Amino acid sequence: MYLEPLSMNRFMTALIGQLVVCTLCSCVMKTKQIWLFSAHMLPLLARLCLVPLETIVIINKFAMIFTGLEVLYFLASNLLVPYNLAKSAYRELVQVVEVYGLLALGMSLWNQLVVPVLFMVFWLVLFALQIYSYFSTRDQPASRERLLFLFLTSIAECCSTPYSLLGLVFTVSFVALGVLTLCKFYLQGYRAFMNDPAMNRGMTEGVTLLILAVQTGLIELQVVHRAFLLSIILFIVVASILQSMLEIADPIVLALGASRDKSLWKHFRAVSLCLFLLVFPAYMAYMICQFFHMDFWLLIIISSSILTSLQVLGTLFIYVLFMVEEFRREPVENMDDVIYYVNGTYRLLEFLVALCVVAYGVSETIFGEWTVMGSMIIFIHSYYNVWLRAQLGWKSFLLRRDAVNKIKSLPTATKDQLEQHNDICAICYQDMKSAIITPCGHFFHAGCLKKWLYVQETCPLCHCQLKNPTQPPGLGLEPVPQPNPGAEQNTVQQQATEPAGVEHQERAGGKPSDNGQAAKGSGSLQDSVNVKDDSVSLDTASSSESGQGETAAKRPAEEREEVATRDLGSCIQN
Repeated sequence: MYLEPLSMNRFMTALIGQLVVCTLCSCVMKTKQIWLFSAHMLPLLARLCLVPLETIVIINKFAMIFTGLEVLYFLASNLLVPYNLAKSAYRELVQVVEVYGLLALGMSLWNQLVVPVLFMVFWLVLFALQIYSYFSTRDQPASRERLLFLFLTSIAECCSTPYSLLGLVFTVSFVALGVLTLCKFYLQGYRAFMNDPAMNRGMTEGVTLLILAVQTGLIELQVVHRAFLLSIILFIVVASILQSMLEIADPIVLALGASRDKSLWKHFRAVSLCLFLLVFPAYMAYMICQFFHMDFWLLIIISSSILTSLQVLGTLFIYVLFMVEEFRREPVENMDDVIYYVNGTYRLLEFLVALCVVAYGVSETIFGEWTVMGSMIIFIHSYYNVWLRAQLGWKSFLLRRDAVNKIKSLPTATKDQLEQHNDICAICYQDMKSAIITPCGHFFHAGCLKKWLYVQETCPLCHCQLKNPTQPPGLGLEPVPQPNPGAEQNTVQQQATEPAGVEHQERAGGKPSDNGQAAKGSGSLQDSVNVKDDSVSLDTASSSESGQGETAAKRPAEEREEVATRDLGSCIQN
């Protein structure tokens, strides 16, 4: 052993490994008596001391017997510990299930055991070993195509078992979460974590990878075929990440364009990210078309990247419109219609692509191989991406069409009416060079009222229904007046002073008629009312010839209130 270097190196490696095992055992058992766990080191020490081979065999048997006795002593002294631990754990599990439910228990165990992190670390170790084994056996530097093939082959080697596939799924989820977090941090800085501290993203990409891997039978393929299939699956996953980045960036970019924020750094970050999302998906689609023959299936795969570029182009177009409107003194006409047409164009393209995917999936299911997983995916895709999207788009189209028809049917204000009105639009607070008149007699800009009608079919000021635009403005369709306690009290007192045989003409809102005269009397009316108990006469005021309503007689407050209270009962009976 001392003469041969290879034997000495192997012996020292074994000795160091045994020392590490002893140290770990003492740490786990929380004791400083390392000699209790060092009996298995006796054969190594005997060989280090050049003990004969027969003696080393005897020492080895002694070390085995001593270690076995230690294990038996420990188990005998702690015989009830596993039972007590299991009993307490069962009691805690039952309490958690009774209070929070079985799902909460599963989530708690999932978080405490950090299952996703364990799977991710497991897969990263496998991937690192694959990369290390390749570069340790290669002397020449590899080309770019060779590195890409090495990357895909290493991933394929690390997906040969269900456990390693789950590790790849969780790794992709964490990578997607990190990319989306960096995207939001790039746009908003530290405010991104203040507004949204827990970004529950990334799982969509992981689930997508898992479904595609199970659907295509990725584990059962050979390494080369698995690498090519992984290239397509990872392309779909990256396209999904880019779409999620666009969902984060789109409202932030549009809000920045519509606001009056003049920070050049914020605008640069927003525009640069949009340009990246415009160019990179198109580059990905171009690169994958170089490796595979173009067919309908490949067109469906690259459709997501193409639609992402189109959506980014629409977002940039709307952003430019907002910036142009910001530098103009007057707003751009029909801005809402332009935005609607831009959004509607790529929404229609998305719908057509989803419809093609469903048609292709149905044809493959009917004429090809039918699977339960494939049928479920087609059904879910048909419901969420085709049916709900078509229903939402048709509803939006009907709302806009009804709003346009109502605007066209409303009368346009003349110059004399605008000069007489002499007010601003109550929606945009801008001067009105042209306006339309609602049935309730209010003036608005046609574009402003049309935007309002997209939301609800009422007047913005008085909330009257605008379903009947053919009625002349200013007549009918008046808002319901708010109750006035003082007016009710005067009405009660007026009813108390009226004779029993008098009838009044009233409007629908409860107000007296314009002429204000009784049905059985004309001209001036003066009557006296006899009170049953006190014989108190009330003189009514003379009504004018113009038709004003009757006024209450002047009396002391207490006496008038008493009379009103007593005669109210008789009025109700009548």
